[in-house]
Amino acid sequence: MAAEEDPDKKGGVWVLDQQLDQPIDVEAKKVKETPINKKYSSTMLLQLAFQSLGVVYGDLGTSPLYVFDNAFPDGIVDKEDVVGALSVIIWSLTFVPLLKYVFIVCRANDNGQGGTFALYSLLCRHAKIKSVPNQDQTDEEVTTFSRNTFGEKSFAARTKRGLEGHAFLHNMLLILVLIGSCMVIGDGILTPAISVLSAVGGMNVHHKWISKEMVVLFAVIILVLLFMTQQYGTGKVWFFFAPIVLIWLLLIGGMGIFNILKYDRSILKAFSPVYVYRYFKRRGRLGWESLGGIMLSINGTETLFADLNHFPVLSIQIAFTVVVFPCLLLAYCGQAAYLMKNSNNVAFAFYQSVPDSIYWPVYVIAIAAAIVASQSTITATFSLIKQALALGCFPRVKVIYTSRHRHQIYIPDVNWILMILCISVTAGFHQQTQIGNAAGTAVVIVMLVTTFLMILVMILVWRVHWMLVLIFTSLSLLVEGPYLSAVLLKVDQGGWAPLVIATAFFVVMYVWNYGTVRRYDIEMHSKVSMAWIIGLGPSLGLVRVPGIVLVYSELASGVPRIFSHFITNLPAIHSVVVFVCVKYLPVCTVPEEERFFVKRIGPNNFHMFRCIVRYGYKDDHRKDDDFEEKLFDSLFMFLRLESLMEASSDDVSTILEQQDSETGDIPFDNNMSIPFSNSEHTITSVETIAQEDLSLNVSRALTMSHRASSNFEAEMSEIEYLHNCRDAGVVHMMGNTVVRARRDSNFVKHIVIDYLYSFLRKICRGNSVLFFVPQESLLNVGQILYV
Repeated sequence: MAAEEDPDKKGGVWVLDQQLDQPIDVEAKKVKETPINKKYSSTMLLQLAFQSLGVVYGDLGTSPLYVFDNAFPDGIVDKEDVVGALSVIIWSLTFVPLLKYVFIVCRANDNGQGGTFALYSLLCRHAKIKSVPNQDQTDEEVTTFSRNTFGEKSFAARTKRGLEGHAFLHNMLLILVLIGSCMVIGDGILTPAISVLSAVGGMNVHHKWISKEMVVLFAVIILVLLFMTQQYGTGKVWFFFAPIVLIWLLLIGGMGIFNILKYDRSILKAFSPVYVYRYFKRRGRLGWESLGGIMLSINGTETLFADLNHFPVLSIQIAFTVVVFPCLLLAYCGQAAYLMKNSNNVAFAFYQSVPDSIYWPVYVIAIAAAIVASQSTITATFSLIKQALALGCFPRVKVIYTSRHRHQIYIPDVNWILMILCISVTAGFHQQTQIGNAAGTAVVIVMLVTTFLMILVMILVWRVHWMLVLIFTSLSLLVEGPYLSAVLLKVDQGGWAPLVIATAFFVVMYVWNYGTVRRYDIEMHSKVSMAWIIGLGPSLGLVRVPGIVLVYSELASGVPRIFSHFITNLPAIHSVVVFVCVKYLPVCTVPEEERFFVKRIGPNNFHMFRCIVRYGYKDDHRKDDDFEEKLFDSLFMFLRLESLMEASSDDVSTILEQQDSETGDIPFDNNMSIPFSNSEHTITSVETIAQEDLSLNVSRALTMSHRASSNFEAEMSEIEYLHNCRDAGVVHMMGNTVVRARRDSNFVKHIVIDYLYSFLRKICRGNSVLFFVPQESLLNVGQILYV
């Protein structure tokens, strides 16, 4: 890119252009107070821990409905296999959700935001690997743009240089993130299917006359209602979720204690890791294959991390260690104790172990808990897509905020796609075993992606010793590697479903990102130099008509091609021109007071400005429905500050020139308010000079006052001029860009750009909708870019 060339090799025009269009650095320097350090009282933490049950742990909590069914699809041959499988479940819950996610991965949040893209955002801030390279130095001054520094010879610095120096590694990291994200989307389809189907399937445990087709039909009806009410469920009735999940967890925990005492207390020996070894030794390949079903016991762990943005980490840790973890262990132990005495009832083992007296209450609560689990998974999918959208990895779609305070969102287009795919999976597979194989494949791949991203986070962000990184990596792969090999063995038994779904979403996300990056590169290379604009004179070689034109572009410097295309084809342009650059930073949010930054371009009589509008991936565009009003408020504030700065700089420079001529060029320290002393001049002598020239200083003060008054009048006249232009009319100029592959491009590139990317651009939302631009004020400038 031209912006990355060596300045020493550039000509005078480039130097002039940089002087005319410098980055915004004065306004961006703010005191950093990251919101991650927000303190909570003990009462508030307990309250948030309770509320987190309904949003974060619904998916993990419903796993006992179907784990043993999928672990023993062909029945139980040896009762000792139940003990071994239970031991594997216990230690999997301990290592993966408890130790890895709750106490390690959740700490790698991005100012409270979790998920695959949150980890990617952290890495983008600590290394220059962002896919759309429109960041500059001023972005790092944003309050939430926190990053660490390290020595040049450290292991972290060497890793950073190696990562930044290879474009191939940038692309591979992006592909890894997209794969993990697509698997999360696949989990958002499969988890509601298996949760609801498993919960509903209990109806034919005591009523054998109910066919599987009726169970599937009932499950489909519930799923349709679930997705149709998704917009209201996440924002209006979320407070019902926590009591439902809490009752469910306490219920299955209590049933577990009851079954342990009733059937087999010796089942508690499964807490010994020795039985894990014995299990695999005794069952061999069958034991290895059963890991695909046991894997479902930790299903929902990635959802836990993705839904982290709703609650502080400490509240989630409290909820998991005090309530979720003990209740799940008791539930699995109770089912295993039941199966030790009733090994023939492994199908629907959960409902088989429920006492007849409480069967129907448990059945109703199970369906409610499955609905809550599905809600949490779908919500996690929405959060991930919102992050991907902001980072340029997903087409622009409509995002509805269902809760202003809890940042819960609803994406209609994605919701209907998930509903169609979820119903198709439920009706197509019929059996929860096949859906379980599919869900297990998605879960384990997401966990592996998180592991690899955490390696970089621990090195670049946390700066931990490489030995600790090695220990974390080894333990994670030791647990997740066998699970991956087990689920791959069941690709032909339903495990292909998430691979197909993830491939489809991956193509959409990668093509959109590729097209966006290529379009940005072409716009950067084809931008017009400010020196050329200045050479046209204050009138730009055109007739300046009253009014203001806002020229939208992704460029943070230079003049976009659509503007030069416009002024070379039409004889007139508005009196005031504001280049608006809207961009997303790899941060969760940009404080509203730091969102709009304005600077002047060229001489004052050109009346040209640049406004950079910055968002984080969590920010709500709905709050900027008065986008135009906020932009002009920032512009007027800039003019006032500019006038004050010019006045103070002129007065200081005049005083220094006069003082230098009188005192013999005393060196001046910019950080001090008075000259500092040297061998010839002391502070005392300066004070003496100041006392002797008191009358001269009074005259200077009168001069300063007169100049400040003149600057104030000039400022007010320009503000009044802008108000008059605004009253005359505001036009929003946007590029109606058509992207085409060059004729010499290969066949694959033609397919990607001319068909796939063009199709995605046609069906996605336009920028005019995002920024509430009225249609009567919109001016589209057509252009064709060849990439």
